[in-house]
Amino acid sequence: MKLPAHAEPSERIWRWVYLTICSCIFMFLVIPVLIVIPLSFNAEPYFSFTHKMLALDPEGYSFRWYELLVKFGMAQPDAPFGIEWLADMWSNSTWFNAAKNSILVGVCSTILATILGTLAALGLVRDEMPYKRFVTAILLAPMIIPVVIIATGLFFFYSNPCGIVGFECGRLTSTFTGLVLAHTALGVPFVVITVKATLTGFDSSLARAAASLGASPIRTFFKVIMPLILPGIISGALFAFATSFDEVVTVLFVGGPQQITIPRQMWGGLREQVSPAILAAATLLILVSVALLATVEVLRRRSERLRGLRP
Repeated sequence: MKLPAHAEPSERIWRWVYLTICSCIFMFLVIPVLIVIPLSFNAEPYFSFTHKMLALDPEGYSFRWYELLVKFGMAQPDAPFGIEWLADMWSNSTWFNAAKNSILVGVCSTILATILGTLAALGLVRDEMPYKRFVTAILLAPMIIPVVIIATGLFFFYSNPCGIVGFECGRLTSTFTGLVLAHTALGVPFVVITVKATLTGFDSSLARAAASLGASPIRTFFKVIMPLILPGIISGALFAFATSFDEVVTVLFVGGPQQITIPRQMWGGLREQVSPAILAAATLLILVSVALLATVEVLRRRSERLRGLRP
């Protein structure tokens, strides 16, 4: 915001101090993330900038680690590009299979979290809802309790009463169902918060008008309420997907050898074989996160326009 022309010198000084503090905080938060991007193009197998990279020598940069993401684990990575090569990548590429698992678990858990979170938010905004604060605290508990505690509880719950997780010949066995349910539990609070915030500015007289015209509650929801709160629902779904996509602790506890996601693959790579390919995978995750944040911002502005908060 620009200062008025009649601003005092002390106000102008404070404005520059304020901008400096904000810039320092922004750099403190963003630089550790952005530094990963140029390192992922390192031509050498190092986690640091080489002399050629600092000198901006083209020979110091390479796409070899992005190529390794695709070819690692393939039976014939050097075969001619074609249908057989793509089939080999689809079936055997370690990082590609991890990406498929992440997308599968993320999409399924996002759908469940969005449905459950939206229903919960609709109930929490009603005046006749009893014990709203207690129920809200329970629903938001996964955001407050450390993830390692939640993962431990899910492991014992899924292994004993449910039988989704167990041990066979000394090895952890699991199914995608357990992993999807675990990620759903972590994603529901984000949907509840965003949808509930959207419903706060919702004009309930619209729903009463629809009911007075003979519309059923289900028809009122899909024809009146849902179109107006849709930006909030989609925003919550994106947050739930992002939470699932970068979650590693619950995967370590609940996921088996067949449920290796990208974060778990990165974790295993750091422990077993340190390679800049991890930085390449991190760069791709950063791009996905930026795309999700941009989508959320677009939806937020659309929601404000629908509610008349912005021209």
